[in-house]
Amino acid sequence: MTSPAAAPHLAQSRRIVIKIGSALLVDSAQAALRTDWLRSVCEDIANLRKAGTEVVVVSSGAISLARHQLGLMNRRLRLDEKQALATVGQIGLAQGWSTALAEYGLVAGQLLLTPDDTESRERYLNARATLQTLLDLGCIPVINENDAIATSEIRFGDNDRLGARVAQMIEADCLVLLSDIDGLYTADPRTNPNARHIPVIEQVTDEIMAMGGEPPPGYSSGGMRTKLMAARIANRAGAAMVIAAGQTQNPLQRLLDGGLCTWFLPQTDTGSARKRWIGSSLHPKGALIVDSGARQALIVGASLLPAGVTAIDGYFERGDLVLIKDESGSIIGRGLSSYSADECGKLIGHRSAEMEQLLGYRGRDVLIHRDDLALDQH
Repeated sequence: MTSPAAAPHLAQSRRIVIKIGSALLVDSAQAALRTDWLRSVCEDIANLRKAGTEVVVVSSGAISLARHQLGLMNRRLRLDEKQALATVGQIGLAQGWSTALAEYGLVAGQLLLTPDDTESRERYLNARATLQTLLDLGCIPVINENDAIATSEIRFGDNDRLGARVAQMIEADCLVLLSDIDGLYTADPRTNPNARHIPVIEQVTDEIMAMGGEPPPGYSSGGMRTKLMAARIANRAGAAMVIAAGQTQNPLQRLLDGGLCTWFLPQTDTGSARKRWIGSSLHPKGALIVDSGARQALIVGASLLPAGVTAIDGYFERGDLVLIKDESGSIIGRGLSSYSADECGKLIGHRSAEMEQLLGYRGRDVLIHRDDLALDQH
């Protein structure tokens, strides 16, 4: 935590990502868009564009919009029902954004992303190129997760982290999470009258993460926890992040005018674009556990050698993303494995000079090369 004077200002950003949740965008009683509120947001976006700021929107709301249309208002939904709702609601959501932005002379461009679009390097680069072209054409990209083809349970709240990945993808200066709360407090202000608002956070430490409460099962209901996870991703990528209240009209203008919020400061040493992508990846396939000597070597910039690995967790193939943990279970970083889990099992604890004999062929002399490795802060 640091002084409020150290906080960035939205007006300083040349490129921002704005994430908007269903609760702000959709009137749950009527299962319809809050059109007056949406127009006010688009007015704010138009004013930002006039000031030279590029804007990308990450918008929830498709499933909420379709509940009433399909008569599925008051019960828990199956996965196939959520997917059906997403296909119906996405039409209305896109139309709502397109109509509201057009009132201010802006053109919306819809982009639906899956986790694979951010985790696969090739698809990630393709999505980034599409977003860059849309921005070059003066459009406002409106992004949502492609819930209709999800292969696992659709998780409400994941758009916080999707927003962070988009911010990292397009090298945004700032990620704005419009929420039902005006920032992070030391405890839940709804239940604890002694909770204090925190205006600026320099680094999302484990202590800060604890203020977000326990993670909901599967992160299925979002909440502050996923926002703090998004801050870690965005800050590591060099973007500031801000949590601000969004219920009122013109919430972005309110933020520009100095409304109460919490800023999360970007890291200054963010490495190459490739390392930022590795460091922000959400779905590791396994883990390599290393001894104290290997841990120290990694921190000072070395590659991961097989001699320093004591155990393997999970199943992965060559080129997959894996976590690197110390023997206490703490995550040191993550990287792209040069070998499969089966091959790593033969190599760990051995010297690099023995690798060819153990495998029967000559490959890389390291399990993870330093160019394919991104460390967490230490």
